[in-house]
Amino acid sequence: MADKIPGGLSIANEVIADLVGHVALECYGVVGMAAPTLQDGVAKLLPRQRLRRGIQVETGEKGARIDLYVVIEFGTNIATVCKNLRDQVAFTLKDYAELPIESIEIHVMDVKVRD
Repeated sequence: MADKIPGGLSIANEVIADLVGHVALECYGVVGMAAPTLQDGVAKLLPRQRLRRGIQVETGEKGARIDLYVVIEFGTNIATVCKNLRDQVAFTLKDYAELPIESIEIHVMDVKVRD
């Protein structure tokens, strides 16, 4: 068994947001990420290069608090898509980043037909 090496690991919130964004786009029923604010009552679908804008990450003593602002595919069960998305994000952050999670909040900003 290898000896433990002293030290620590910190992951930037931007890296966490990128990881979460890519997981979200792979989740069935998620069309894309949206900006957290509605402009003129309409959700703006973000391009792949700007996924971070649709994700807010805060880290605290209990773990990370993640807010995802998503656009869901029309015709899918919103509750099921959100549950699957929450499960996939939690699994990825716990398994790959070994990051404790305090909460994952999903905000459905719009429903669209996939192009």
